[in-house]
Amino acid sequence: SLTGSPITLKILQNWVPRVSHYFDKEHYTYVGHQIVIQESIEHFGAVVWPGALALSQYLESNQEQFNLKDKKVLEIGAGTGLLSIVACILGAHVTATDLPEVLENLSYNISRNTHNLNMHKPEVRKLVWGEGLNEDFPVSTYHYDFILATDVVYHHAALEPLLATMVYFCKPGTVLLWANKFRFSTDYEFLEKVCNIFNTTILAEFPESNVKLLKATVREN
Repeated sequence: SLTGSPITLKILQNWVPRVSHYFDKEHYTYVGHQIVIQESIEHFGAVVWPGALALSQYLESNQEQFNLKDKKVLEIGAGTGLLSIVACILGAHVTATDLPEVLENLSYNISRNTHNLNMHKPEVRKLVWGEGLNEDFPVSTYHYDFILATDVVYHHAALEPLLATMVYFCKPGTVLLWANKFRFSTDYEFLEKVCNIFNTTILAEFPESNVKLLKATVREN
């Protein structure tokens, strides 16, 4: 079940005038840093979706509540890398993951936006939801303080593997922060499954973009 009263927010246009006129680069400002993101129209994962903007904005504004400094953070479905870059700027040890075909653009964006900053060096890794989790991320070695996910739920066939991946990485003490634009009935069905498994709270809602931001933690026996 969902607990708490969500805050109603707007996604701020954290955008500054473009330095260039290339259609494939977007400029954002978070935590006092200009972030330049190269997008690609070839993959869903290579475009900045509203959930990433919402969670980036929320983490920037709620650093006392969710202090990422020196924390281990895993982003699943990292896409363009915007959120992982923001988490890096906030001081986290970040592992950004996505499908193999997205990794080149993801690595490029993360590298170009973090290489001159005094922070933990982020890692980019392949992660196919539900596949090879224990081989690639064995429980004995990998434990994350935060799991970040934005707009990972949409009209696709990988929802069961996605849920299995969330369950695998969410251990006692882990906080899952998930922001998603709710479009289809399948989105709400997935939300219901998340609520049945985790302690789930809606932290904020962005009505103009239909984005909900949720916090989920493992239920204690």
